[in-house]
Amino acid sequence: MSNRRRIEWLLKERLRTAGRQYAEARRAYDEAKATALRGLPTDEDGGAKIICRRYAERRTVRVDEAGRPECYEADHPDCEGCVEDIREQRIETW
Repeated sequence: MSNRRRIEWLLKERLRTAGRQYAEARRAYDEAKATALRGLPTDEDGGAKIICRRYAERRTVRVDEAGRPECYEADHPDCEGCVEDIREQRIETW
């Protein structure tokens, strides 16, 4: 096998390995996301029924794929805590 073919083979093999690792990481992320969002009570429109940590009120909101409610405000401590609670499945609901 020539040096050029060995290098081509090695590069292809590394790319395949990286692709498999990416696919596995993506699958694990999707499963974790689905688990975090599963179990939240919803209304008939699919909005999650949560208790807002910031305003201590009942809300029905959409939750995005990252587990953030639509009322989420970046860098606000209560909003950050809410997202963490959703991911850890300890968010207060109604």
